[in-house]
Amino acid sequence: MSHIPPLDPNVAARKGFRESEERLKRFWNAVDVAEGDSGWAVTLDGRTPKTPAHAPLRLPTEAAARLAAEEWAAQGEFIDPATMPATRLASTAIDRVSQVREAVADEIAAFAGSDLLCYFADHPTSLVAEQAREWTPWRDWAALELGVVLEPAEGICHRVQDPAAIGRVRELALRLDDFALTGLAMATPLLGSAVLALALQRAALSGEAAFELSRLDEAFQERQWGVDEEAAERTAARRAEAGLLDRWFRALA
Repeated sequence: MSHIPPLDPNVAARKGFRESEERLKRFWNAVDVAEGDSGWAVTLDGRTPKTPAHAPLRLPTEAAARLAAEEWAAQGEFIDPATMPATRLASTAIDRVSQVREAVADEIAAFAGSDLLCYFADHPTSLVAEQAREWTPWRDWAALELGVVLEPAEGICHRVQDPAAIGRVRELALRLDDFALTGLAMATPLLGSAVLALALQRAALSGEAAFELSRLDEAFQERQWGVDEEAAERTAARRAEAGLLDRWFRALA
């Protein structure tokens, strides 16, 4: 089983990250945040809600706590976990990622071994040129800023990357606290790239820009053949996820 839990609550449930199956009614009026010895807590009528594992919902910064608090404040008559991605990120960091940090870092590093930015299309030449123009600067950025040197593949053949580069990504992941590591764990598979995920985490890229870089070939096909409704919905959901992760990282900074 992957140690990187998805943001989608239905997928998360199938993978063992279960939300309550009962529809819970809203039981509070006032939502706020409060600083304590171990961070900033969301408060509902002065009391701190619990994670699924019954830990207090405390975050490391006021901005991150307010991001989650806004979701609680926006709930209607019934609690809808699907509309609370920051709360789910915080709960995942507290309940799950804190317990399996090494395994999560391993999975993030594994993405660097087949990073999207290293694999160009075979054709058409216009797409290959676009990928080279847009992706090469970010491989260069990774080498210069992160010490992660990844080599592009030739054709569709897998390119074995330097183990030192993979190890460096793992090291960078483990330097993060549980909350930032959780965000990185979500961003990496979403973008198909450890480099883009690290650029997003470090504010070198916005969520929108990182997402668009991750779907160059998809966008190219859309320009050629158009977009169907289901594909557009999936793209919108993934773009929203990238935007949430952008806000998450900025709130943690």
